Amino acid sequence: MKAKTRKSLASRFKVTGTGKVMRRTTGQDHLRQNKAKRVKQAKHSWVEVPPPLAKKIKKLMRG
Repeated sequence: MKAKTRKSLASRFKVTGTGKVMRRTTGQDHLRQNKAKRVKQAKHSWVEVPPPLAKKIKKLMRG
């Protein structure tokens, strides 16, 4: 039987065309009003996951 994709991981991470696993930057959900605009803009990006963790995430995401 084919393994199912972990939807919780699929919503939090994305895999690029070159195989990198990307995640959103932390600190965006709440308490944003007392942060500077440049800090909020800098956090509005994707960050590469470290290779050991990326390997585990890819293994769980393949379906």
